[in-house]
Amino acid sequence: MEEKKKSYVKNRAPEKLVMVVAIVNESKVRYYTNLIQSFEGNLYLSMPASGTSEKAIMNYVSLNRSYRSAIFSIVREEKVKDLLEALEENFNKLKGGGGIAVTVPLSSIIGTLAYGFLSNDKRTIKK
Repeated sequence: MEEKKKSYVKNRAPEKLVMVVAIVNESKVRYYTNLIQSFEGNLYLSMPASGTSEKAIMNYVSLNRSYRSAIFSIVREEKVKDLLEALEENFNKLKGGGGIAVTVPLSSIIGTLAYGFLSNDKRTIKK
């Protein structure tokens, strides 16, 4: 019985994953994807974004340009706080670099290799 408990704990995912969604001006997508990658965001997808927000709200978060992009990335939960702080700092200091970011917790990932890739866990890569 003791062995079964150990193997169950051994196979449990070590870190929770979070999806970070950042909406930024299109001209800054490359900059922000590089920033996210520096926090071990192993997967990111960017796509053109538009919405129905009022002009006043868009100006408040410095998204006053007509072309925006949404960046979807997967990051380990332990890195999210630092990433959001870095994003906020850059939203405020970069000219034309404003934006907004939100997080969505991921409750399950199927497969050890998929989890290993998304969490940037090199131990799960087969050689």
